[in-house]
Amino acid sequence: VQLVESGGGSVQAGGSLSLSCSASRYRHCMGWFRQSPGKAREAVAAMNGGGDVYYAEPVKGRFTISRDESKNMLYLQMNGLKPEDAGLYYCAAKNGPCGFESWRREDTYNHWGQGTQVTVS
Repeated sequence: VQLVESGGGSVQAGGSLSLSCSASRYRHCMGWFRQSPGKAREAVAAMNGGGDVYYAEPVKGRFTISRDESKNMLYLQMNGLKPEDAGLYYCAAKNGPCGFESWRREDTYNHWGQGTQVTVS
């Protein structure tokens, strides 16, 4: 499965960006991770086919994950961006369910995109 992210860019604090991820095949669980310089990669949000969604605490209420299963697309709408949201955002996917605990574990994901950069100043 190939994943291709798009939509990153530079924005001022308080602004918005929308990320997209195109998947070559359907996978039940798709999610977003991010990595800032000097930090470990962290889970941002994930979504099962059928609609269960999961968010990391720092982004709740500001980010919205969504999918278009007919197009194998994953989206992340990011509002109220903060400097600490900056980083390389990765799309990830796995065939099983996201899982209440496992959704945030990157070792459970089989497929990864190359990442798209988000800069917040």
